[in-house]
Amino acid sequence: MQQKLMAEFFGTFWLVLGGCGSAVLAASFPDVGIGLAGVSLAFGLTVLTMAYAIGHISGCHLNPAVSVGLWVGGRFEANMLAPYIVSQVLGGLAGAGILYMIASGQAGFDASAGFASNGFGEHSPGGYSMQAALIAEVVMTAMFLIVIMGATDGRAPAGFAPIAIGLCLTLIHLISIPVTNTSVNPARSTGVAVFQGSWAIDQLWLFWLAPIVGAAIGAVIYKMMAKEA
Repeated sequence: MQQKLMAEFFGTFWLVLGGCGSAVLAASFPDVGIGLAGVSLAFGLTVLTMAYAIGHISGCHLNPAVSVGLWVGGRFEANMLAPYIVSQVLGGLAGAGILYMIASGQAGFDASAGFASNGFGEHSPGGYSMQAALIAEVVMTAMFLIVIMGATDGRAPAGFAPIAIGLCLTLIHLISIPVTNTSVNPARSTGVAVFQGSWAIDQLWLFWLAPIVGAAIGAVIYKMMAKEA
């Protein structure tokens, strides 16, 4: 158990540092940076690299919604949920903390300006409503769980699951960064929201509720589709 929790901590640490770090440090640097496509790819690469690094240790959830979805899908034990979620949230906070220390080295840096936080309404990158944000987060997380469960099914080609899952997360970000800055992961949202310190914390409830509901829906859909006669 200790090894699994350490793996989830460091995996989520890497996801937040790599994914949110690309948004905070490199997205528009200095005039032309990696942009939306680059940030999307960075999030996908964090999951892909960690899936190969720690997948055999903890399953590489890195996400409370994924852990809940896998439990709903019968792939994860209920007594492991709370320890995994705590480790993921702590890893996300640690990743955001390191990112904050790096970003603070630049004159004029202000975490309250956003710090890659997720939001809706006036805090949505594209000004999308709460309803749009809720739908996007539920649907994107549901599709993420379908891909995760399908790619890791014993009947799927062996060894390719991290690639499919990483590319799925990349695609999810390409679609939904303009809507919510893309969460689909409560630990990712919590880590940066704490350092943003105001509106991101007020809106954090949506980025726990929607991904968890979406993950449960995705798990149920996959079980229905994949059920053998």
